[in-house]
Amino acid sequence: MSDEATIAAPSPAPPAPTGPPPKVTNRGRTAAPAASANSETSDIPEYEYFIQPGPRGYPPLTEYLDISEVDMMKRPDESNKIAHHTALYHSDYLIVRRGQEFQVKITFSRPYKPAEDKFALEFVIGSSPQFSKGTYVPVFPTKQRQTTWEGRITNTSDNVVTMAITPAANCIVGKYQMYVAVVTPYGIRRTRKESTRDMYILFNPWVAEDAVFLDDETERQECVMTEMGIIYHGSYDDIAERDWNYGQFNYGILDSCLYIMDRAEMPITNRGDPIKIVRVASAMLNSRDDEGVLVGNWSGDYTYGVAPTSWTGSTDILLTYNSSKMPVCYAQCWVYAAVFNTFLRCLGIPSRVVTNYYSAHDNDGNLKTDIIMDENGKIDRNRTRDSIWNYHCWNECYMSRPDLPPGFGGWQVVDATPQETSDGMYRCGPASVQAIKHGQICFPFDAAFVFAEINSDVVFHSRRKDGTLEPVRVNRTHVGRLVLTKSPGDVTRRDITDQYKFAEGSTEERTVLEKAEEYGCKREKSSPPAADVDVVLPNLEISVGDNFELNVEFENKSDERRTVDAYISGSVVYYTGVASTEFLFLTPRVVIEPKMNKKEVAIVESKKYMKRLVEQANLHFIVTGKIRETGLIITAMKVVTLRNPKLIIEVSGRGKVSEEMIATVEFTNPFSFNLENVYIRMEGPGMMEPKSRYYRLVIGGSSLTWTEYFTPQRAGTSRVIATLDCPALRQVQGQASVTINP
Repeated sequence: MSDEATIAAPSPAPPAPTGPPPKVTNRGRTAAPAASANSETSDIPEYEYFIQPGPRGYPPLTEYLDISEVDMMKRPDESNKIAHHTALYHSDYLIVRRGQEFQVKITFSRPYKPAEDKFALEFVIGSSPQFSKGTYVPVFPTKQRQTTWEGRITNTSDNVVTMAITPAANCIVGKYQMYVAVVTPYGIRRTRKESTRDMYILFNPWVAEDAVFLDDETERQECVMTEMGIIYHGSYDDIAERDWNYGQFNYGILDSCLYIMDRAEMPITNRGDPIKIVRVASAMLNSRDDEGVLVGNWSGDYTYGVAPTSWTGSTDILLTYNSSKMPVCYAQCWVYAAVFNTFLRCLGIPSRVVTNYYSAHDNDGNLKTDIIMDENGKIDRNRTRDSIWNYHCWNECYMSRPDLPPGFGGWQVVDATPQETSDGMYRCGPASVQAIKHGQICFPFDAAFVFAEINSDVVFHSRRKDGTLEPVRVNRTHVGRLVLTKSPGDVTRRDITDQYKFAEGSTEERTVLEKAEEYGCKREKSSPPAADVDVVLPNLEISVGDNFELNVEFENKSDERRTVDAYISGSVVYYTGVASTEFLFLTPRVVIEPKMNKKEVAIVESKKYMKRLVEQANLHFIVTGKIRETGLIITAMKVVTLRNPKLIIEVSGRGKVSEEMIATVEFTNPFSFNLENVYIRMEGPGMMEPKSRYYRLVIGGSSLTWTEYFTPQRAGTSRVIATLDCPALRQVQGQASVTINP
């Protein structure tokens, strides 16, 4: 065989690998693995010698100062938890806030002698503690030797030393282990690892040096300490309220919040920065790309989980995620916002839930919500891609923004509802509210998207036969009509629209829109001529199951007769503005005399919409039309939220801490048909853990009564809230205020 043949001969294939693939590590890339789990801890040796062992081994350290007991002073009635505003946390551990002094008591084997004895407290977080990364922090009692955390002795009595520690105002937030280490001539002797000495350090909005400092005690009490919230929904001209138990102090919630960051594999070293934490949490609260907390579902089919309208609070959701390690089913925007609010308040970041009425979901970022009509003025639902949510809930959290120019700190928008991707993941924010108001949408993160949600123009296009679009009507005031949040310290609502935008039509507003255009947002420049006929839809208060009349009023403002070829459409819609089913379609020709009004009456029968209702019971009416004499288009839109029956809740008992009370829920089925697979949920902050009850059938016209016993844990005013949910009827709720005496 020739050399050439030898060279060309194919070599045999290497043997196929067997067994599992090797675990990929960071060996060779970094000296030590990156710590990204607060739940993982390191083993700190009890004895750490300075010298090499002699012939008889290491010298004993037992004859030197020894530690016999460490008191973390962690009871709710002790000074640490009271001063740090953490007494409400249901936890057996010490919980303090950074940048603020706390105390521990150390009992030694003999009286402490400052001139001879040397000791330190060591605080450790994560699996590979390092002083340079802030994950290992020694704290010394003498002024001569201090680290990033300050230490001082406040009292000495016999063998007991009380030491005060002040964590740095920018230290890592999470769960630490604490050791007491005594220095001897031969080495260090420290306490054994014990979970009773674990402690949590949180953000501190009471300290000016902390990035989340909020200089308003009323706001702090509301946005950090308040457990019971009100979330606004419904529609702009028919606002509804939903009670929610954030439960940020409930047992296990703090650990669940830390687990969310562990699940995201967020580096421990980043967990002192609120900007990074809220950015990670915004992605982790939804399950779209990272197996996060909640699965979104807007379909109306919730067979394999809990309907979004059924939840009463965040506790069940977060505890289930922590225990199962699986996303929880199901959520919509207010559930994402409510659970995110719990996460933020639990860690000490001031936050609130905000509702934006007529919130644009602008798919292409052009500051336009495009509605396509045919040449006759009828809406083409197949070609209309953008949607306007009746309302959308997101969060605001309070923090400084050192990454932005001065003036853009304060309230920041964060949104966990998966709408569009940001840097490759479904998340949104933090976006400065001030930047949004002033059109500075180039600033991170996602300011342009939020700006479009509250500033989009609604543009009606007429689609010609050749496929081209012509703008025929522009509504510049429909989107972002009203922005609400709960008033601090009260159960009323607070209008914060002016924090997001200047008054419609003002000089400032035009300047802001021009500024936004400089950063790439495209607006509709055309101004189609206004029609001389107006169409008005009435405000209606209708209960589920009612027949009603829809009076459509046409007003001719001209001096000539006008003929309108109108389209009156009624659809069942999700609150996201997406149509489910059309149940009404009329095409009247309306003739209106000069300077006159004309009413067109549409009869709506309950049997037409009842079987098609989705959970929020929204009916969406759109009237469009073309004026024959001028060829101009007229439009009007109205969302009607049907009123649901209510749950009646009665609470009885003496109303004292640790004394049993009774909560009774009553419901009457107002319909002629039966309700099947009915779930009722009930809970109350500081009084009652989440409870639920299942009823297979509630016969039409019949009533049910559910009684639960509970024992209040603390004094104050609270509420018991309950929801009823079944496939045929969603969003039924009730609440009762309760005052508990000490």
